[in-house]
Amino acid sequence: MKKKDIDFFKKFLTERLENLLAEASETVSGMTGEIVNFPDPTDRAALEADRNFMLRIRDRERKLIAKIRSALERIDNETYGICDACGSEISTKRLKARPVTTQCIDCKTKEEATENALGI
Repeated sequence: MKKKDIDFFKKFLTERLENLLAEASETVSGMTGEIVNFPDPTDRAALEADRNFMLRIRDRERKLIAKIRSALERIDNETYGICDACGSEISTKRLKARPVTTQCIDCKTKEEATENALGI
């Protein structure tokens, strides 16, 4: 992979990581703030549903943060853009669509077909 592509992905992933960490920090501070006691149980239920939804989103983002950190480590180790399954180069087009991927499109397609066949 070309140096300019590596630099692009490193910058992109670093910025994305910083944004996700900032959002997570805002969520934590927002949830630990003032406790509101609603007289209407429906309002309380709506607040709890919103919080639950936000926590599910943050959990998905937490997993993405781990994948981004792993991708940045692969960049530092000079293994970014190389398929874990077959060792071939992952196309830049695929990396732009999914910068944290660890597999080329062929290997990922085979993996998903196997999972579907097994019902996973």
